[in-house]
This record gives sequence, structure tokens and C-alpha cells, in this order.
Amino acid sequence: MSASTAALARIGQSLWLDNIHRGMLDDGTLARYMAEFHVTGLTSNPSIYNLAVKDTPFYDEALAAVGARQAAAEEAFFDLAIEDLTRAADLFRPVYDRSGGIDGWVSLEVSPRLAYDTAATLAQAQALHARAARPNLFIKIPGTPAGLPAIEEAIFAGVPVNVTLLFTPTQYLAAAEAYLRGVERRVEAGLSPRVCSVASLFISRWDGAVAKQVPADLGNRLGIAIGQLAYKAYRDLLASDRFERLCGFGAMPQRLLFASTGTKDPGASDCLYVDTLAAPSTINTMPEKTLLAFADHGRVAGTLSAGGGMADATVFAIERAGVSVAALGEKLQKDGAAAFVASWDELLAVIEAKSKAVGSGG
Repeated sequence: MSASTAALARIGQSLWLDNIHRGMLDDGTLARYMAEFHVTGLTSNPSIYNLAVKDTPFYDEALAAVGARQAAAEEAFFDLAIEDLTRAADLFRPVYDRSGGIDGWVSLEVSPRLAYDTAATLAQAQALHARAARPNLFIKIPGTPAGLPAIEEAIFAGVPVNVTLLFTPTQYLAAAEAYLRGVERRVEAGLSPRVCSVASLFISRWDGAVAKQVPADLGNRLGIAIGQLAYKAYRDLLASDRFERLCGFGAMPQRLLFASTGTKDPGASDCLYVDTLAAPSTINTMPEKTLLAFADHGRVAGTLSAGGGMADATVFAIERAGVSVAALGEKLQKDGAAAFVASWDELLAVIEAKSKAVGSGG
């Protein structure tokens, strides 16, 4: 057992793995991470599956069948991903049951090409959730302006949502508002308000974006500051009269999730965004490399302040260095959506090419 991951669990922060492939299900790696490193959920995205399909043989047998029936690449991907994620969901089901639905989740993303199409996003979210037929499977919907109405409608329809591609506290609050509206509409309609959601705030891309624009003493500080400010907004929302009223009807909090927590700077600690973002009632989903590093030598010095700590001062200093943090946040969301589309297109091309190759024995 890892003392570092146990420390996070004691604080009340869930540790999720930001990775999945069929190999770790087949050989027991995921089960071992659960037992040894306190992993209680996982997330996936098009980039993760692109690498898994392209760089491993784990899907060759399944892709040979895809080639034989000439299935569309997108349909084939969702077949593969749903098979993996329902297996993972079943593995986490005891955690889900034990926590009353708070923990033990896996996530499946809608097509990134739908990031700016509200109606198509909602339709695919409902269809994927119905196909997976697991209570502990989130559908990931981007928190773009067009994604927000789809999030509200999905929550109202009873579909659990992992809101992805959030970068700023403002974007987080917009996602929280969509969630709350969906829950409030369920209460008004006489439906159960217990529809789970998480809001995924991306951290490390901030520091990569400003690395060449800020003085050395401000390096690798912006992502943590953004996380602190979002945590303050999260705690303020949980303490609000509006949320307290919904709690009275049985609603659950939309938990704040710290995503993109792998360190990009080789000169910084490989546990930077885990050590510094420990906070109760939150989630940190981390790449496998970061999980192994943190389990080995991570050090949780303390927990985030519900008041935001020195985050405002850090953001002010970075603004004075010439960075518009608000404008950068909007750009990061747009760039993130575009990057997921690029990974998605490459993934579908890899599926098509590999299914033909293994199907023909080439």
C-alpha cells in the first residue's frame, strides 16, 4: 500500500486514473492499482484511446472482426470503448455502492466533433449512456458554450455527466449552473434530483501556455492558482442557499475534478499537481506515470484553502507580466476542443487502417 495515496484518501480526495486500455483490464493492473494505490475511478478521452489502439496489440482481435463486417470507424470505437468501460465500471461497482454513488465512476466521451452542436451532443450522450447500461458511467460533455445547454438537458434526462474542457473558474461556474438548472428542473417535475456529475478543470496546460511569457519565479504557479480559485468557487457554491435547498430534496454535489495533472515541465516535480491540489470532496485524475510517481514519493503538505489562499496574488503577478488570464482561458478551451478533434480523427483513421490490416492478415 502507498502511504502517499493513503494520505489523499484520508483527506477525502478521490484518486482516479486518467487512462484505460484493455491490457490493464486483462492482466489485473487496474485491480492492483485499486488495491495498492487507492484508485477509485478512471477517466478516458480520445487521446488516450488513440494511443491505446495505435501502439498496442490489445485491440487487434476485435479490430479484425470490425474489418470483417466493415463497421464504421466511429461505431467500432464506441463498441470497443463501451466494452472496456463497462468492465471497468463493474470493477468499481463496489466502490460506487459503498460510497452511495459519490465515487467509483468511469467516463466515456461523446464525439469531440460535437463540441459546438448542442442537439447532437445531447442525442449521443443519451444513446451512449443507454448502451452502456451502467449506473456508474459518466458521459463526458465539453463545457463549451454550446455544450452547456446539452449538459443541463442531459442532467434533466437523468444522464450522469462529466463536464470536460473547463479551464477557468468562470467556465467551472457556468458548468455548475447548467448542472443546478438540470437538477432544479427535475425537482420541479417531481423527479429524483440524485443525478451525479463532476466538473473537470484542466490544470497543467496553463503553465505550458505561459512558460515563455513569465519570469522564472512565476513558472509552474498559474495552474495551481487557477485550481485554488476554482476550489474557492466550488466551496462557496456548496455553502450557498441555492445548493442547500437542493440538498433538502436529496441532490448531490457536482464534485470538482482536477484534470490534466501530469507535470509537463521536466524541471518540476513529477507530482507537482497532486502534492499541491489536495482538497476534501474533490477528485484528482492523473496519468499512469503520475500515479506511479506519486505513489512512490508524493508528499501532501496540506490542503487547499477554501478562501483561495494566495491565488489572487499569483494571478495578479502573472497579469502584470503581460498575460491576460481570462483571454488565455478562452483560448485554452478552444485549443483543447480542437486537440481532441485531431486525436479523434487520428483515432478513427487508425481504427479503419488497423482493422483492414489485421482483418486481411497484413
